[in-house]
Amino acid sequence: MDQPNNKEFLFMQLVMQNQQIAMMSLGKLQNPVTNKIEKNTEFAKMAIDTLDMLKEKTRGNLTEYEEQYLDETLKDLKLLYVAENGKG
Repeated sequence: MDQPNNKEFLFMQLVMQNQQIAMMSLGKLQNPVTNKIEKNTEFAKMAIDTLDMLKEKTRGNLTEYEEQYLDETLKDLKLLYVAENGKG
């Protein structure tokens, strides 16, 4: 269970979980429990902030792939967040 590939997989799962939470909270994905599009930008911000914290706490300990994936995920989510907050 402590193999490097397994740890990378678990890290990616953690990033993807927060990404999906943020996307659902931004109204971009259907909530699988309610089968509805729901929007809660404060909850989306919490998921994005969690990924920002994860980036800070893991700095220097990620593979190049992990770091790029986390950076791209954060960039995309932040752009979506700004766009959603800009809507009336």
